[in-house]
Amino acid sequence: MVEGGVVASQYRVPGLLHNPATDRPTQGGSAGLAWADVDFTARTLTVHNTKNHSSHTLPMGSYLAQLLSTRERLGDTVFTSTHGQIGNLRYSLENIARTSGVKFMAHDLRRTFATITESLDIPAYALKRLMNHKIQGDVTGGYLVITTERLRAPMEKIEDYVLKAAGVRPSADIVSLDRAL
Repeated sequence: MVEGGVVASQYRVPGLLHNPATDRPTQGGSAGLAWADVDFTARTLTVHNTKNHSSHTLPMGSYLAQLLSTRERLGDTVFTSTHGQIGNLRYSLENIARTSGVKFMAHDLRRTFATITESLDIPAYALKRLMNHKIQGDVTGGYLVITTERLRAPMEKIEDYVLKAAGVRPSADIVSLDRAL
């Protein structure tokens, strides 16, 4: 089944592929996301044990929130299969690449996320915060307080773009033009 433009459902990692902003797709990063760190009321998720050693809370787009809310809970972590917690995504990503015919690495998802975000004219500081990059050493950045709620509109915009590009959402209304005879 193709979900979000990526063959994913049979590999139990669709939400992970839908949110590459969450730091590293490893057991300690987004692959280790616990259900306790998914807040469906606030529509946020928090990834712990990130590369920069700080917890990272992000707003979930509407589609991701719906996707996760309907996901079968097989354990304490979101990305658990019938075989247990997914600790190494290598095999799942290889299967997705083989099935889709697109070769990629996990970090390519972050590069794509950053490129899409920048192309949508989302402010650079919002991009840095979405990707959990430090703003240290930047005098202007030191004055900014970018809340999780402030990131909600950019995350929705990014999600909408990706879903349209993947053919999950229509990119425009199709209007039939009838010729007057």
